Amino acid sequence: MKTIQPSYKTILGVAVPLMLGSAAQQIIVLSDNVFLYHASLEDFGAIALVGVFYLMIASIGYGFSRGGQILIARRYGEESMTAVGFNFYTLLVFQFLLALIFFLILQFWADDIFYYFIQSEDIYQRTLKYIYPRSYGIFFSYLGCAMIALYTGIAKTRFIVIDTLILAFANVILNYIFIFGKFGIEPMGIRGAAWASTIAEMIAFICFVIYMLRDDVIRSLRIFKKPKFDYKLVSAMFNLSSPIVIQSMIGLGSWFIFFSMIEQFMGEIPLEISNLGRNVYLILSIPTWGFAAGLNTLVSNMMGQQRPKAALTVMYKSGSLCFIVTMLISIPVCLFPEFFLSPLFGGENSLLITASMPLLKVLILLLALFSIGSIFMNGVIGAGATPLALKIQILATILYLSFAYYVLSYLKWEVHEIWFAEVLYWGFILGYSLYVILSKKWIRTQV
Repeated sequence: MKTIQPSYKTILGVAVPLMLGSAAQQIIVLSDNVFLYHASLEDFGAIALVGVFYLMIASIGYGFSRGGQILIARRYGEESMTAVGFNFYTLLVFQFLLALIFFLILQFWADDIFYYFIQSEDIYQRTLKYIYPRSYGIFFSYLGCAMIALYTGIAKTRFIVIDTLILAFANVILNYIFIFGKFGIEPMGIRGAAWASTIAEMIAFICFVIYMLRDDVIRSLRIFKKPKFDYKLVSAMFNLSSPIVIQSMIGLGSWFIFFSMIEQFMGEIPLEISNLGRNVYLILSIPTWGFAAGLNTLVSNMMGQQRPKAALTVMYKSGSLCFIVTMLISIPVCLFPEFFLSPLFGGENSLLITASMPLLKVLILLLALFSIGSIFMNGVIGAGATPLALKIQILATILYLSFAYYVLSYLKWEVHEIWFAEVLYWGFILGYSLYVILSKKWIRTQV
């Protein structure tokens, strides 16, 4: 197998397709939010909470797939093609069982879960309208993550772009039909957004399966030859993935608590402003997600080839590229929101854009820290040092939530000032991740 070089061309070749592919859930959430913004500000406020909650559930499947991706990339770097197929098969079965568990949890206990986090009865009822139909999408999301992990692990990412575009296009069309009620269908509001996203994920999943069945590269890995289920491999994948999953749950779970605190301490209008800021944050963070996912594959592959210096080089180069790309798109959008955001969030509710301008300026600093901190953190994860990454995440989250609670309950800061909790969070992650990388503790990791 050809040796992968830690060049800017290689990084971009892997990362650019993943900028869309790794942001599938963000694209869905954004589409839901844009249509609900124009349909009902009440639904728009409600999806601020339930959207983050569902992202947390989706991140669990994504986290386990990341562990599978790291193992696949490592075995591919070792040129063990049979092991690549075994890893994928094991990951696929595991993801299905995991999806079944969370589907049942959401169907039978979602009302109890949201009851403890939401004060407004109106927002509470709207979240339930969304989460029940949305829970069916977990199966397509989790299994789709397994397929993305396979293609990302072997650095064949082109179809991920096509499939994500199919997902986004289907979601936009179905949102328009279901939310507003077109072609004889009654307007469903937030419930329509849930069904639109679920069906769009199903369509994208079917397209991916058809592509895999016709892909000669996948046939060479013996993917379709059913192997014996390897419980030791499940254990290895679980041990590697668990810190990533816990890390994702802590990260998005803390975000859910953060929005819940804003709703409880400040009310619905600050929640709507924060939701608009969150959507801009999601849009502008897409390059970082792409570079981070690509870095996982490149670092794991190079560690499989016993090339830690090349892995370190690709971390630094990815960090610099990610920062430059993120700032090039973030600064104009955040400084001139009326021009860039009006096509998405304009119209009758355009005053919300004006109200969010102080928050958008905070996002510039936040995205600068996020673009580098996330890359270094994912470099540590790609090397297999997931317990170290989890330790960083836990400490950062404690600092983040403590700061947010203090300024909300005692200092009574404005909504844009409260978002400095996010700045503090990513600043801490950046500093600690850089310390771990410079200490070279991650080089001794074995997976």
